[in-house]
Amino acid sequence: MWGSHMSFDFDAVIERAHTDSVKWARYAGDGDMSRDTVPVLGDRDIIPLWVADMDFAAPPAVLTALRRRIEHGVFGYNQPTAGQIDAVVGYLARKFEWSIDPEWIVWLPGLVSGLNVACRAVGDAGDAVFTATPIYPPFLSAPAFSGRRVASAPLVCDSAGWLWDFPTVDAVLRTSRAKLLLLCHPHNPTGRVWNEDELWQIALLAEKHDMVVCSDEIHNGLVLSPSRRHRLLATLSPEIAARSITLLAPSKTFNIPGLGCAFAIIPDSRLRQRFRDAMHGIVPHVNALGMVATEAALTSCDDWQAALLDYLRGNLRAVERAVAAAPGLDMRPVEATYLAWIDARQFAAEHGIDNPSRYFEQHGLGLSDGADFGAPGFVRLNFGTRRALLEAALARLRQATSR
Repeated sequence: MWGSHMSFDFDAVIERAHTDSVKWARYAGDGDMSRDTVPVLGDRDIIPLWVADMDFAAPPAVLTALRRRIEHGVFGYNQPTAGQIDAVVGYLARKFEWSIDPEWIVWLPGLVSGLNVACRAVGDAGDAVFTATPIYPPFLSAPAFSGRRVASAPLVCDSAGWLWDFPTVDAVLRTSRAKLLLLCHPHNPTGRVWNEDELWQIALLAEKHDMVVCSDEIHNGLVLSPSRRHRLLATLSPEIAARSITLLAPSKTFNIPGLGCAFAIIPDSRLRQRFRDAMHGIVPHVNALGMVATEAALTSCDDWQAALLDYLRGNLRAVERAVAAAPGLDMRPVEATYLAWIDARQFAAEHGIDNPSRYFEQHGLGLSDGADFGAPGFVRLNFGTRRALLEAALARLRQATSR
């Protein structure tokens, strides 16, 4: 372990503008907002809080492992080492009490690759793939890339938060005859951690309609609510495990998405072979540095992760206060992730705004557009950044909604 929580500085100012950062490059021409300065509202500086990566340095253990690997100096074709395989097996056993066979692991260069491979591996061209909206955009694009149709049902929202409408889901599955269900758990963008009862209902529907479930569980290490615990869908029963593809990666929790390493856990040998067959000639192997970073993240970063969660909880409280005070905005409780899903429909309607995302951008805030998630009128705010920059962004939110 790497010392006490106080040894990790999430308030550090790290230059990201004018680097290779996709998140910061969108507004790179508008000024340098990664420095410890806050421009006055009204200039063209836009604070980027959109794409889902954090502005924090990777954990010290990951950086040390990468330096050690770089010092070796040779970067030939690599294969998973025993230590890297053991890291995945040990992580799943330690965090989720899931004992897996190493043969179940299929390494991937990214989780989105896994979504697309799953669509190719299950069913045939023209078949339907089901997902619930709003949802992370690749869930909506991956089926079409594979010649499949998207079948969907909306999540519903009440005073407690976002929920499944299971009767509607059942009806859509019956009429669409979907072969694959794409599940996001914890959910992006709403931040829900599906509870065990909800997971069982999903599992029963998968069995009833004879579907494979591809479960994106990349945010499993980012549970913020003290009353929630992440349960891997595949651990419910051997029966659901046999019809499941579990997609995991250290990239979100440990902020290493640019290193491109993920993995699928597929217990059923026939399904696993279909998945591997769909990868052939298309999906490259995982690079050596991504594998090294994954091993370090899954074995040596528990203290860093705990400190990160404490910091994100503080950021979330700041977002909740700002949204609650903003006329016309609303958000339900965020149980996991570092993403706030904000309903701006009332604000937009009251002020004749046709695109809330564009409106906030004009007021210095770069947020994700809910339309990309199948929910126009919403915006997604990434609060995985240093507190001072987040407070500056929330000040802009308050000014934008008070006009």
